[in-house]
Amino acid sequence: MKSQAGLLLLIAVPAMASASALAAPREDLLAGYAAQAKQDDPGFAGFSAARGEAFHRRSFGRGKVDTPACTSCHADDPRAAGKTPAGKIIDPVALSASPSRYADPAKVRKWFGRNCKEVLGRACTAQEKGDWLSFMLSQ
Repeated sequence: MKSQAGLLLLIAVPAMASASALAAPREDLLAGYAAQAKQDDPGFAGFSAARGEAFHRRSFGRGKVDTPACTSCHADDPRAAGKTPAGKIIDPVALSASPSRYADPAKVRKWFGRNCKEVLGRACTAQEKGDWLSFMLSQ
């Protein structure tokens, strides 16, 4: 019995450490977006997964014609795979379906930069990024 418990501990501890290592960059991203959102709007009171969901589903119509909403490429259900206009499959954007997503801040910034311009026709605000990311982390 003791050897089985020890083996489980040897397996569980690295898995927990790995999960917390992935969570730290996400928390840092959200903290950075929160600081910027507070600077942009002193009344900023925190991110909202509900606002993030509404943002994800909203059609903007000011970016590229074939990508008027996040759901143009990313599935309406963030736990499902999406598809680019060219037909390339995109991994789900929900954290529950893609556990390593959002662990590389440089990739997150790159994709926000690219996707916001294509969908919104402008850069996303810090609050929009934080709300959307909060929604994806809750899924």
